Amino acid sequence: MPTIVGVKLPYAGKVLFFDPAGTSAVEGDHVIVSTERGQEFGEVVLGPREVEADAVPGDLKPVLRVAGDDDVAKMDGYAAKLREEMEAFRGLVKKHKLDMKPIGVEHLFDDSKMVFYFVAEERVDFRDLVRELASEFHTRIDMRQIGVRDEARMVGGLGHCGEQLCCVRFGSEFQPVSIRMAKEQDLPLNPLKISGLCGRLMCCLRYEYEAYKDFKQRAPKCGTPVETPTGQGKVVSLNTPKETVTVRMPDGTQVTVPLEGVDCSSGRGCPCKLKAEAIQPPEPAFPEPVMVRDIAKPAPKVEEAETGDKRRRSRRSRKRKPAGEGGAERQAQPAQKPANRQPASKEPAQGTPKADAKPAGEGTSSSSRRRRRRRPSGGGSGTADKAE
Repeated sequence: MPTIVGVKLPYAGKVLFFDPAGTSAVEGDHVIVSTERGQEFGEVVLGPREVEADAVPGDLKPVLRVAGDDDVAKMDGYAAKLREEMEAFRGLVKKHKLDMKPIGVEHLFDDSKMVFYFVAEERVDFRDLVRELASEFHTRIDMRQIGVRDEARMVGGLGHCGEQLCCVRFGSEFQPVSIRMAKEQDLPLNPLKISGLCGRLMCCLRYEYEAYKDFKQRAPKCGTPVETPTGQGKVVSLNTPKETVTVRMPDGTQVTVPLEGVDCSSGRGCPCKLKAEAIQPPEPAFPEPVMVRDIAKPAPKVEEAETGDKRRRSRRSRKRKPAGEGGAERQAQPAQKPANRQPASKEPAQGTPKADAKPAGEGTSSSSRRRRRRRPSGGGSGTADKAE
């Protein structure tokens, strides 16, 4: 069984297999390999492993050596010149007015050739451009026309999902993608939503196509009648990743069951039967809200609530009580005076007071008492004893 290692070259679209040739190359090492174009610099992404002879495509090229510090420094020097070389490439294309889009420049490790990548819709006559590039860089020039999908792989970027482009991450060969794959996955047929940065259909449409195709062959179609324990229902939706079927029951409720809970899933006119044990009670659409107010501030006790109501009522009664009633209460105690101090009358003083005269503090209102207090002391309003 032959031993191979997988190496990823800078501008190669897929992982290439090489013969380790006795080198100690492991995953993550940089190596110098021999290819049809010459010596190239790459990175080992698959460590040494034994495979079947039938899995090896033809004769394997050898790994020359593991790259050292000098080899890495040499490639860093090439990378530092790429910006200037790309500017010169674009300038010459604009000078010759060629209908092409420059994409990138690649140096072989032994500097025996420079490869210029470009995108063009039609064939381009670039013979004059090649002559000027050769005189500019003093090396062999190789012009390589690529497609828009290869352009997206070389330039890189982020897809609609926010992740790095699949063609850059996975590095495999491009597979044909058709609009039928989008229809099978129930995706909107809007070109802006199912096309990638390259303007073609997204490569990820092919990844889940087989799973959707297999599930829909085993599951009933939407709208298929289903016999349930409570009557005849209807399939309203399918969930391929979870492999579940949503059935509308005769009472209008919807039940989601696994595909194994349906006896007949052909969907070709025969009524399917829903198993009773597969039906689970539906979950509430909205969970019961938690009363934060009750948790943060517990309800007061009944006794405390009644005490608070009594206090509020007493305060309101005090505010609404007239001033005269309050004055009578305040003057209730001072009104209890000795009987010999009787209020004076307007008539001339006599030897004895009238028989029907009442002592002070009995049967007198607060208003009369106030009037007697406001009279001046020298106004003839003395008591009966003083008059005598």
